[in-house]
Amino acid sequence: MASVTMRGVRKDYGPLNILRDIDLDVADQEFITLVGPSGCGKSTLLRMIAGLETISGGDISIGSDRVNDMPPMHRDVAMVFQSYALYPHMTVAGNISFGLRLRRVVAEKIAVAVASAAAVLNLGQLLERRPGQLSGGQRQRVAMGRAMVRNPRLFLFDEPLSNLDAKLRVQMRAEIKALHRRLGSTSIYVTHDQVEAMTMADRIIVMNQGCIEQQGTPETLYDRPASLFVAGFIGSPSMNLIPGTLQNGRLVLADGATLPFPASAAQEGQAVTLGIRPEHIRPQPGGLAADVVDVEPTGVDTLILCRFSGVQVIASVRDRFRALPGTPIALAFDEDKLHAFDTATGKTLRQ
Repeated sequence: MASVTMRGVRKDYGPLNILRDIDLDVADQEFITLVGPSGCGKSTLLRMIAGLETISGGDISIGSDRVNDMPPMHRDVAMVFQSYALYPHMTVAGNISFGLRLRRVVAEKIAVAVASAAAVLNLGQLLERRPGQLSGGQRQRVAMGRAMVRNPRLFLFDEPLSNLDAKLRVQMRAEIKALHRRLGSTSIYVTHDQVEAMTMADRIIVMNQGCIEQQGTPETLYDRPASLFVAGFIGSPSMNLIPGTLQNGRLVLADGATLPFPASAAQEGQAVTLGIRPEHIRPQPGGLAADVVDVEPTGVDTLILCRFSGVQVIASVRDRFRALPGTPIALAFDEDKLHAFDTATGKTLRQ
């Protein structure tokens, strides 16, 4: 396996800047996810690592090899696509072994490699079927098997689970993580689904408008977001963000209502935004007066959508809760869980 290093990587289409000055280090055997909204450049960056897109500037190295001008076939990487990219006229065994046959690997070694991959991915009973006879999850496992048998130094995943239903995505997440641990591989995984990113990655790279917004462990990004963008993107449901002005150490809303504000580098009169996770808001007598907008039971948790002073927030509670829209409710905030942001720059104000 191998590390990946990127320095000053850019991608331009004429005057349009898709990626700007990307600096990133991926350690050997690390599993990272590139996450961000559609159009942020994450898939383009993955394709540049694979050699499927040329780079406009900077350097990409895999291991000790600078690969800027190296053809894809010589980079020793394997890519699993969103669309599976299977050959419909070939059997499962034929699809898995295709890359090895192109390399003219001897038949005995191909048979061993296919059998081994099939055993790991639970495809042993499906080797003679064709892709049209398989479910979406089975097709994705075939695509993973085709990548596996090459024993590449780097695995690249481009939103491989986005075509699957919710239950199958959970199952396949576990299978990909188990495969990563078993092979000791270096893996870069692109997704727009922040739940996938949180549950799978050793480290998450959050991208926004062609740049890296923040990187760190899932816990770091969840507990200490560096910007309003990350705060609103990471978490499901996302962090509540309440804009106002700092006066006398409190957040003053547009109608004059006030909320506690954490100690920060903010200045008196500065436009600031208060952030708080839904699980850190709870109904409590004597708390902030609000009205229920809706109640959404999700099974384990109940989401309570509330409105006060023209602001809508979500509280997430473990207890069963029922109320009609418009019902008065009192909310308490966990004051040691508050986040502070500069509204103008979007950056955190934590000390």
